[in-house]
Amino acid sequence: MTEPFSVPVTVRGYETDVQGHLNQSVYLNYAEHARWSLLAAAGISQAGLIGAGVGPVALETTIRYRRELLAGDEVEVTCDFVWGEGKTFRIEQTIRRTDGTVAAEITAVGGLMDLDKRKLVADPREHFKQLAVDPELFGL
Repeated sequence: MTEPFSVPVTVRGYETDVQGHLNQSVYLNYAEHARWSLLAAAGISQAGLIGAGVGPVALETTIRYRRELLAGDEVEVTCDFVWGEGKTFRIEQTIRRTDGTVAAEITAVGGLMDLDKRKLVADPREHFKQLAVDPELFGL
């Protein structure tokens, strides 16, 4: 099994709350950054998605906070697409300090919307496979 795609992030002071730890909403920003970085690494741009008439949509997100993060902490944010049958897929992500400590686990359910019909496409896996220069990054 290959390692999931990951991006490095440094926790910035302005992202912390009054208690000095990373604000809860910023975890979602980190997860989103990793997802878009994966798309870019696979050769998929926002313009490319729009040109193909589709766009990714978030349907559900769950965050399990494990350990606090403080300003200056260096983390890796992973991104792993898990394909099933049907119109949706899962994205499993981990935010981990460089010492290996897991700070958060994020699981999202997503889909790919047909921008004209405003409905999910039947087989998002096939669309990603067609759009990507490197579909292996999606496990395809």
